[in-house]
Amino acid sequence: MKKYYFSLLILINSLLCLTVTGQADQARNPVIWADVPDMSVIRVGNIWYMTSTTMHMSPGVPVMKSEDLVNWEMVTYAYSTLGDNDELNLIHGKNAYGRGSWASCIRYHNETFYVSTFSSTTNKTYIWSTKDIEKGPWKEVSFSPSFHDHTLVFDDDGRVYLIYGNKKLYLVELNADLSGVKPGGINQVIIENSSAPSGPESGLGEGSQLFRKDGRYYLFNITWPRGGMRTVVVHRADRLNGPWEGKLVFQDLGVAQGGMTDTPDGRWFAYLFRDYGSVGRIPYIIPMTWENGWPVIGTDGKVPEMLDLPPGKGLIPGIVAPDEFKRKKGDPPLPLVWQWNHNPDNSRWSVTQRKGFLRLTAGRIDSVFTQARNTLTQRTIGPECSGSTLIDVSGMKEGDFAGLALLQKKYGIVGVKYSNGIRSVVMVNAQSGSPEEVESIPLTRKKVYLKAECDFTDRRDIAYFYYSLDGKTWKPIGNQLKMEYSMPHFMGYRYGLFNYATREPGGFVDFDWFRITNERTESK
Repeated sequence: MKKYYFSLLILINSLLCLTVTGQADQARNPVIWADVPDMSVIRVGNIWYMTSTTMHMSPGVPVMKSEDLVNWEMVTYAYSTLGDNDELNLIHGKNAYGRGSWASCIRYHNETFYVSTFSSTTNKTYIWSTKDIEKGPWKEVSFSPSFHDHTLVFDDDGRVYLIYGNKKLYLVELNADLSGVKPGGINQVIIENSSAPSGPESGLGEGSQLFRKDGRYYLFNITWPRGGMRTVVVHRADRLNGPWEGKLVFQDLGVAQGGMTDTPDGRWFAYLFRDYGSVGRIPYIIPMTWENGWPVIGTDGKVPEMLDLPPGKGLIPGIVAPDEFKRKKGDPPLPLVWQWNHNPDNSRWSVTQRKGFLRLTAGRIDSVFTQARNTLTQRTIGPECSGSTLIDVSGMKEGDFAGLALLQKKYGIVGVKYSNGIRSVVMVNAQSGSPEEVESIPLTRKKVYLKAECDFTDRRDIAYFYYSLDGKTWKPIGNQLKMEYSMPHFMGYRYGLFNYATREPGGFVDFDWFRITNERTESK
């Protein structure tokens, strides 16, 4: 009997191992647990390319690539700076938070890649093109007006269009060289109420993305029924100018807004995103089939946790990455994971003035962190993450403030203030909407280690802050930050390295490194 039970135990254990191994060999939703909203995806051969929204960040419209729809890496940006005005430059008290550039569209036509976006900050529509999407160069055209949530359409007859709008969707023809709206070209409403298929009281009806299959047009949109959740609606037509018929095609967990793509072996998937609290808008890949000429999204109408795709290898270093700030000859000054908060002042930062360090020099006087220029950022990631840095503050001037931030409207900071001849490690909490210096500890050394950790598990959205004098023993400072995704910033929380002056410009700090992990280390 003992032998029987022992054999049974071995069998059960083997089955459990097979199950675990099987799951480990599969992708898991969400495929990217980080802020990658408004995705637009194309497949060229065996490679997928994706663009996304980064609002007021510079450079902007990130381009990512994948060989399996699961593991993505940054390859370039469509632009370095979107424009040159007070809002984008973060000067004269103005800013572009929550604006900048919004939903982009990526397309491949006649062996050329096209990326388009629009901006209410500049009131322009932008289209970039290149033969080599990873190396460039890029050609830019821009024109007014700003076409909201548009999708770029290269039709079979050689004509080029945009479909755009909110609820009422328009078709507008462009010049052949994409330089602007074609005089006398098609310009008409094609769908009066794109949200109608999800109910009479549905809102939004935006986020247009157009696709072709078997000679038919399919237009994806996001809607939001009153009292319901974010929903996918698809319209189809045999001609661009209609008639169009619409259908609600997916409604689960609020996962919506995106489009569809296929694989070289003939499978179909939808790519959509989900609002997931303070980490931001996180992408999902969902299996899709076809029934009576309509896309059918999900597994029994639901978002599956596991996918018949290769397993994810993590977001480090493809989406976020540590940086020792050591550069070899030919290296770019900054890896692609970094973006500036608004347009930088390039005369006030360097990775060469002190070899192996990022130097941030205060170029002007500011009174609040969110208006400080040259804050260098990258995404936080879920379900947990930890970001840390070592900072040399010996170059600070009276009134300077520098350190490590979690950037959103309701931000949190662990940093160093220089006031009345004394340097202090401080924690600032802006959870209330106004910054509060919660704790201040005198600092007698020129170097200090700083760390901020995030817990996004089950939308806990709690951040913790630490400092260390030796890089081994970490001490908590201040209090917890209850993170909140706020519409004024319209972006998931980001790590930020910063330095600004409150009394006189010219002070500088040197960041030795920035390190990010996908787990909380707490006070270890």
